Formats: sequence, structure tokens, C-alpha cells
Amino acid sequence: MLFHEAIARALADQGVTTVFGVLGDANLYMMDSFERAAGGRYLSCSNEAGAVLAANGYARTSGGLGVATVTHGPALTNTVTALVESVKDHTPILLIAGDTAVVDRENFQNISQRDVVLPTGAGFEQVRSPETVVEDLAVAIRRALLERRPIVLNVPVEFQWREAAYRTVAPKYVEPQAVAPAEAALDAAVGIIANADRPVVLAGQGAATPQARAALLRLAQRVGAPVATTLRGKDLFRGERFDLGICGTLAHEVALDAIARSDCLIAFGASLNKWTTAEGSLLAGKQVVHVDLDRDAINRFSPVAEGVVGDAATVADTIVGWLDEAGVKATGFASAELAKRLADRRDDAFADRSTGETVDIRTAMLRIERAFPADRNLVFDGGRFIFSAFTLLHCPEPAAYVHTVNFGSIGLGMGNAIGACFGAPGRPTLLVTGDGGFMLGGLAEFATAVRHGADLVVALFNDSAYGAEHVQFRGRNLDPAISTFQWPEFGAVATALGGRGFTVRNLPQLDEALAAIETRDRPILIDIKIDPDQVPAPGH
Repeated sequence: MLFHEAIARALADQGVTTVFGVLGDANLYMMDSFERAAGGRYLSCSNEAGAVLAANGYARTSGGLGVATVTHGPALTNTVTALVESVKDHTPILLIAGDTAVVDRENFQNISQRDVVLPTGAGFEQVRSPETVVEDLAVAIRRALLERRPIVLNVPVEFQWREAAYRTVAPKYVEPQAVAPAEAALDAAVGIIANADRPVVLAGQGAATPQARAALLRLAQRVGAPVATTLRGKDLFRGERFDLGICGTLAHEVALDAIARSDCLIAFGASLNKWTTAEGSLLAGKQVVHVDLDRDAINRFSPVAEGVVGDAATVADTIVGWLDEAGVKATGFASAELAKRLADRRDDAFADRSTGETVDIRTAMLRIERAFPADRNLVFDGGRFIFSAFTLLHCPEPAAYVHTVNFGSIGLGMGNAIGACFGAPGRPTLLVTGDGGFMLGGLAEFATAVRHGADLVVALFNDSAYGAEHVQFRGRNLDPAISTFQWPEFGAVATALGGRGFTVRNLPQLDEALAAIETRDRPILIDIKIDPDQVPAPGH
């Protein structure tokens, strides 16, 4: 069997069904074989960074491995920002990268690819020979899943048409298993919880499974605690009577009050970073119990009274059992009065600032929230709009939310959104982006979304500026002109690319555009004009 056929079949053996990529000399035959001989699906992207980002979005919404492929040299260097983003997102990705031939000293695309990859934080695996390719691929996939980061599999171009020793290699990855906590740590944690008068249960991304959700709600009910999440655990408890929403700098006033008054925080799978804790201020005067499978996460950002190593569901249910055995009574912190305050709180309690030429960003988001199907994937690009989006737009579960600002970059949303579409194909995907981010990284990949029939709606908040820089100029009474742009009409551009575009300058036009969502048959882009001087500032 030829090498390019062997690696294609090995991908299928490892359960890979979808690969995102950009073709070149060193990967074109592999992808042809992946589709033709292995029955896989290759989805072409416009840019190598977009391919890696699509693999990231695919992994996030599917819960599995994301796979991308590029050729050598500049194709690999084009992926650097996307690799850093995925490393910081702890996403398991396999990037199959071609490499120039070792004997080709003068190839103008030569570069030390290992030295490009390692500073990003991604791992590197070399295909050693055509005889070892199946084993090398299995090792790279195992590393990506266990280390939860991208692994670049480096494939010399000269191997493609050589004979390869093919044999089936079983997947080497063992699925996560429940881990019971140590009794001493659990005893100390239960003692803290039993003595609390005003506990709050906090869930992060590490406790965002349906099983963990059910166990944490049982614990919260048992101790009489309201529940909250980190941003990455977004909407885990949405709809629950005592859901405080996001804890930290994005918290609303009722949640802030409750968290500030609490005397015990029971955190599961949350890093307790400076945003979740408001730089530690929300932990002041509290006993903190921190539960996580990763020992390194405990005490990493915030000191705690007791750390418990174990999976969220097992630890929560064990705590409930111990409290029952000890006859500990529930507190009354999750009270009828708190429930009423939460129920009475409204997201639309503001004066709308829409005009005939621009739309209030908050009003637009609330209308999008109502118009878009609730069972959705939700992807945010970076930009000033994001602080409103974090709290006004929702998803059915944390796995449906794709976070793209781990590296603080704009322009990473579109690639992730395309991957999200194919990682959870039963759900339409809503991408919220700004004009700067769309021009930086979204325009070319919108064509990719059209080409592959992605079920995607793009809400583009357009202030014709780099808003974060615009507001800084304004803050110092300087002219913000160099931060502003005269973009083309994005609605017309989207239509020209084969999608359906709308230009929105006022609320009636917004309603007309949103009505088209119900009958969509191609990617939609809604260009919403906003005033750069009327974008709400970050919360606390």
C-alpha cells in the first residue's frame, strides 16, 4: 500500500471522519485518499489558520478530536496564532503538516518546522518512515487527547508515493474515568460545608457535563445553595430557580450581592482565575472548597481552604451522602426572597439608544436571542461587543459555546464557527463578530461556509472602527480617526460570496433581517451598524 493511502486508512481506523485543511504539495494525495479510499470528509478552507480554527470549533462542539492538514513552510507558519489559541483553549487537535524533503537543501519553503511549532505550546511528532506511519499517527492522536492540546504530525513530502507497511493499530486513548476523592481531603471539605451558613456552588468548564450538572444541583439543593458558573461553564444551570449566572466580573447585580454575602464557595472544575473571582475580591471572607481532576488547578490562581482531587459528579454525590449520614441541615441561603430577586431581574432594563442610522447593541442582541433557535452553537469573536454578548446571548449547554479569545486576538471566530457547524450538525451556529475581526479573519472563510453549506448566521456589529482603540483615544480627548475605517457594505459582500446579506441601520431593518433566519437555506450575514461611542463598557 502506498504511504498516502496508508495514512488515510489509519485516520479512519482511529475514528477520524472529518478533516479541515488547505491543500499543497505535501498533503494533497493523503486527502484525496482520505475521501476516495477511506470514506472520510475533507473540508477545504481558505486559509491555513482557518483550517486549524475549524478543527478547534469541531472538537469543542463534538467533544472529540479536531483534525486539520496543511502543507509545508509558509502553510505551517500561517497556523501559528491558531495553534497558540488552541493550546490556551486546551483543545485536542491533530495537525498533519507536510514537510519539505530532507535532501532538498535549496527548497525555498524550507524551515525548521519543529522550531516553529514548539514555541506555540503545541506538541510535535515526526513520521519516522513509511514503515512507522500508522504507529506514529496513533501516538500523535493519543497525545492530543491526553495532553489536550494540538499535536503537529510532521510528514516529509518524499514519503507520499513510497510503499508503506500498513496494519491496523487500535486507538491508544483511554476515556476519562470517575475518580474518587481521598477520605482525608473529603472529610475536611465536608466539615467546611457543614459549618457554612451561606454557601454557593460554582461550576466551571471541568464540571460542564450533564452528569456533573445533575450531581451539583443535588448538592446545591442539599445544602440550600444558589448555583453559579464561570464563563466557560456558561448556561450550565440556565432555567434553574437559583441560577446566579456567571460569577465574577460579568456577574449581574443580584448575583454579585449573593456571592459577596456568601461565606463558603464550593467550586467544581473552575480555575478560580482573576476574572471569576474579580481579582480575589469575591473570595474575601469565604471558606473555599476547590474540587478538580487536575491537581495543578487547585491553588493555582487562588488560595483555598481545602482542595479535593476527583471528578465533579463523584465528589458532589459523595459529599451529599456524608452530609446525610451526619444529619446536617440545609441552609436557607437559597431563599424565596433570592428567587424573587432573580426572577424580577431583567436584561432589558435600560434606555434603548437606537437611532435611524445605528442600533443599540444591547437591543440588537436581545432581539437576536429571541429570533435565533434556542438549540444552537454559539461562537463569539473578539471585540468590544463581547462583554454584552457574554451575558445577553445564551446556549443550551456549555459544550455548545465556543470561546475564541483565549489569546486575546480578534478574527478567530469564523473558522471556529465553521468547525462548530460540522461538529454538532444538528444545531445551527450563531457567530457574533465585529467588523475588525470579520475583516481580519472572517471574510475569506465566509466563502468557505458558503462552499460547504454550513448552517451559519453571522451577526456582525459594525462600528467602522477598532473599537477598543477608538474608546482609548476618546478617553484621552484625542482624535480617533486613525482607528476608523471605511469598509465595504458587508451585506452586499456576503451576497456576492454566495450567502445572504443584510444591512441594518435601524430596528425595523433588524426585524426584517431576523425574520429571514427561519427560512435560511445558506449562510446569512447581518451587518448591524452601531455607534462606536455608544458601546457599553465592560462591567465591574
